[in-house]
Amino acid sequence: MFRRTAIAAALLVASTAIPAQASAVPAAQQGWPRTISGETADRYPEGISWDPTRQAFLVGSLATGRVSAVDRSGRSRVVSEAPGVSTFGLHVDTARNRFLVTYADMGVGENSSEATANVQSGVAIYNLRTGRLERRVDLNTPRLNPPGGKHTANDLAIDQRGNAYVTDPSGDAIYKVTPDGKASVLVRDARLQGETIGMNGIVWDPAGYLLAVRYDNGKLYRISPHGAITEVRLAQPLLGGDGLAFTADRKLVAVTNKLGAASVEAVTVLRSSDGYRSAQVLTGQAWPIPGPTTIAISPYGAYVLSGRLEVLLSGGESDEFDLRRF
Repeated sequence: MFRRTAIAAALLVASTAIPAQASAVPAAQQGWPRTISGETADRYPEGISWDPTRQAFLVGSLATGRVSAVDRSGRSRVVSEAPGVSTFGLHVDTARNRFLVTYADMGVGENSSEATANVQSGVAIYNLRTGRLERRVDLNTPRLNPPGGKHTANDLAIDQRGNAYVTDPSGDAIYKVTPDGKASVLVRDARLQGETIGMNGIVWDPAGYLLAVRYDNGKLYRISPHGAITEVRLAQPLLGGDGLAFTADRKLVAVTNKLGAASVEAVTVLRSSDGYRSAQVLTGQAWPIPGPTTIAISPYGAYVLSGRLEVLLSGGESDEFDLRRF
């Protein structure tokens, strides 16, 4: 165990401009703790998704690539073997009895190698009930990408028909994967290419389009199912934009961090009156635990994952993680 006493002090950081009623805990959430802390041998979880069939969160691992279920007490157990060196974005698709996870090699996993670093990039599809791997979809093939580029699949979103849309922070494309595993480039655009870390979080709006954030400059893009891309007008960019989620009333929740950008660690809620052609900040909260990456909506509240990536990137070691309710 590597739990640091600094976490307790960090929890005292004040939030900004949150209405008093936002801190009230609805009755449905009272059975779950505000902060779920745990340790896992599958270190540095970056992605998270709520699994109603297990009444637990599924998380990935940058270290081992395995996927684990985390219960309300912070206990974790492996539910599937690794599809690749590291795993990132997760999405539970109960309608089709499956969960999807992106895999890639950013050079920090236990099995990273020269042959796979910035080359391995894809989506793995698992049976939700059994955890059995059903399909691996390679997103770095000659058919999909020009030769010689770097590729690291990161986040994914699912539409109502079961199509998956995948970001690649190392490239200039967003990919589409059909329910039967056929991959294509949804859109390739120079605006998606980052100078350091490019497109990161992505989410499907039930109104019929995608929203995706570019990490290094904080620009938010609206992308149609046919690949038309427009920049969402924001009062200020979402620098360090990582995970995105929609609330039931279509407010956009964005997690930002400073793992690879001159940003602040915060959770911001935005709303739009014009179909996310523009968006305004409704609330923002400085995040008290270092290294938040993404958020999952559950019946017990929206939980933000901090998987100690800041420790990994600074050359340290940790087997800890925290899920904290927003």
